[in-house]
Amino acid sequence: MADEASAAVAAHTRHVADFPEPGVVFADLTPVFADGAALAAVIDALAESGRDPAGAVAVDLVAGLDARGFLLGSGVALRLGVGVLAVRKAGKLPPPVLREEYTLEYGCAALEIPAEGIDLRGRRVLVVDDVLATGGTVTGAVALLRRAGAQVQRVSVVLELEALGGRSRLAEMPGGPVEVSAISVG
Repeated sequence: MADEASAAVAAHTRHVADFPEPGVVFADLTPVFADGAALAAVIDALAESGRDPAGAVAVDLVAGLDARGFLLGSGVALRLGVGVLAVRKAGKLPPPVLREEYTLEYGCAALEIPAEGIDLRGRRVLVVDDVLATGGTVTGAVALLRRAGAQVQRVSVVLELEALGGRSRLAEMPGGPVEVSAISVG
């Protein structure tokens, strides 16, 4: 499953030089998601990280990060038979919200989740996103979910940009390290 997903990512990812700023090579996964077989392989591989070694579902909820993580998180949640939570960029949800500000490679941002209507206390949450770069967005999401009472031990991404060190930020998080699984490493 992981080999098929890795091959799909390699075959369909579009690399764009000097975007969003000079010197950066942007890995555009949109073509991966637009191919039905590639998307299915990616969803299946990401869903495996939500299972224990015996194959049983080991999470209660999938958290997809704004915005491509929404696409992935929904598919993973369906495969696992659990719900999905959209972790939104600031200003997209009605109040009250829980908010976490964080830094990323191009500046500062904030993520939000509803403060009411979803009880995350004690729930085992798998965080899903498209790319792990410096780890700013993912660490912000993990901190936010943990502050809401969720148990977050694992993050699953399509592509990890290993040279940018995001995995090490997750290993050093307050509240304990977060395990990372990536379909492809670049």
